Amino acid sequence: MDGSGGRDHTDIAAPVVTVRYWAAARSAAGIDGESVAGETLADVLAAVHANHPDRRFADVVAICSVVVGDRPVGSRDPAEIRMAPGDTVELLPPFAGG
Repeated sequence: MDGSGGRDHTDIAAPVVTVRYWAAARSAAGIDGESVAGETLADVLAAVHANHPDRRFADVVAICSVVVGDRPVGSRDPAEIRMAPGDTVELLPPFAGG
């Protein structure tokens, strides 16, 4: 402890990660990306939903493919995917064309 009765400064804060939005997700969010903190992918997704509480954003994110770093999440449980400082989470809506 630091003697002030506050938190021990050795506590580790949740990692800060970059979330990037593509196509319709970018349009729904109104930004191309943001930084949020989260221990797991589930925490990160909860944070972006809290930052963008409108229904359109939720509907778009629900159909997005999610990539953490260079690895697609697929059907893995977001609560089981640990985040590390500096990770990038990509939210990719389905694309048309080829």
